[in-house]
Amino acid sequence: MGGPAIYAPTMVQKRRVGAESSETRARIVEATEQVIRDEGYAAASSRRVALRAELPPSLVHYYFPTTDDLLLAVFRRGAEQSDAMIEAALTSADPVRALWRFFSDPSRNALAMEFVAMANHRKAIRAEIARHSEAMRDRQAQLMEQLLGDRLADHKVTAAGLSLLLAAVGRTLVMEADMGVARGHSDARASVEALLDELLPPEK
Repeated sequence: MGGPAIYAPTMVQKRRVGAESSETRARIVEATEQVIRDEGYAAASSRRVALRAELPPSLVHYYFPTTDDLLLAVFRRGAEQSDAMIEAALTSADPVRALWRFFSDPSRNALAMEFVAMANHRKAIRAEIARHSEAMRDRQAQLMEQLLGDRLADHKVTAAGLSLLLAAVGRTLVMEADMGVARGHSDARASVEALLDELLPPEK
């Protein structure tokens, strides 16, 4: 009679995820963004995304094992694009006004609003948005402090407060305009621009 059976330890296989540089991965992320823009984030199922990308659903799962993985990839791609625009504004000849123009630009509003909606239901998205927003506000506030210094104190506003003011007013103008609301918009825009004129040299 043979000795006791010897069982090899079970090896837990970590699920392989496709390379970040993969063209297929980029195609899936692009397709997901299109679905979100056109149909809302709730429509961004692996099957719907696969259909838009003209790929089998199994490939979507291969690169993005969970829905949060996929949505985070779309957010980070958009954040990188926004960061590049913000950096271009901050390094321009008139950075504060350029930042104001960025915040009041409607071109990226639809996608941004979808991610705000996602943040209400998905903790991973909420945490990533918060992390990114804090980092960018710090960057903007640092530059405003360097540029404006004591003039901010004279107007009883901090650099971080001014950064938030520009973002909040600009994004509200865009969001409400998308819904057909215009009451008070010209007044709010004029108030922000008057403040910037007091803080900064006249725009050439």
